[in-house]
Amino acid sequence: MITYIKGRLIEKSPTKIIVESNGIGYEINISLNTYEQIPDDENIKIFTYLQRKEDSDILFGFSSKSERSIFQQLISISGIGPSTARTILSSISPAEIQEAVWEEDVERIKSIKGIGLKTAQRLIIELKDKVELFDKKDIDLSSENLDIKKEALLALSVLGFNKSKSEKIVSKLYFENKDIELQELIKRSLNKL
Repeated sequence: MITYIKGRLIEKSPTKIIVESNGIGYEINISLNTYEQIPDDENIKIFTYLQRKEDSDILFGFSSKSERSIFQQLISISGIGPSTARTILSSISPAEIQEAVWEEDVERIKSIKGIGLKTAQRLIIELKDKVELFDKKDIDLSSENLDIKKEALLALSVLGFNKSKSEKIVSKLYFENKDIELQELIKRSLNKL
């Protein structure tokens, strides 16, 4: 198993990179999330996953061990292959996947191209216990911002609003503007409830 490749970045596109290491050029498939994280520096280190097929070997690359862990968990789910897992990681960040699983947000998962209701439900059920194993330091979940979301949800429940409806609205507003202040988040949520 090739666990990572350290070398010179030769080519970079939103779907793949080419890294030269010891005179060998490796074509590595990546997600948009990894594309955004990879610096344009000449020398890089990319974590990898090798998919072996009858007729080919395909190398997938990740900017962090956590993203690779999420990828491996995704492909362990029936109905999700490496291409679909890469699409998921290109559509939402590893932190958003974690949060969607924690909050059992089927709609957010279902909004990803190629993911239907049953697959979204299966993904949440199968990852629910495993998602907390991911290394939180690699994932940009700001506990301060999560506290803002929790406080907004608490305020809305104290005001008597439906919990699941409030969670969807607060999450949507939060992901549209992650720097939103608590008061503003509550105000905007009230306008949508």
